[in-house]
Amino acid sequence: MGRIFLVELEGRTYKCKFCKTNLALAEDVVSRGFHCRRGKAYLFSNVVNITAGPVEERMMLSGMHTVTDIFCVCCGQIVGWKYETAHEQSQKYKEGKFVLERGRIIDGLDSEFYIDTRPSSSDAEEA
Repeated sequence: MGRIFLVELEGRTYKCKFCKTNLALAEDVVSRGFHCRRGKAYLFSNVVNITAGPVEERMMLSGMHTVTDIFCVCCGQIVGWKYETAHEQSQKYKEGKFVLERGRIIDGLDSEFYIDTRPSSSDAEEA
């Protein structure tokens, strides 16, 4: 296997939940109103650091589409799919766009630890 080159993103990003690799910029979100088998999903105009699986025909809630599953280039986890072709005219806006499943990505603002932001008293006040 060859060397993996990752695209770095600046600004608010969405990352792979499993390995924290950058996948997309928040400014590239087209819609937050999508759903998948596992829950909510977001439609993006552009994503990076992915590989694509084989092209297949898939019946979705909005009709028949030609799609390809997309995987994180770093850890190989499936993170969503890409719309190659929409068969219905009303769905053509999806062509060439990407869906990232919300349960498989994290917002770049999410942290791995909890920071208590509630006001607290100082040690001197407790004495």
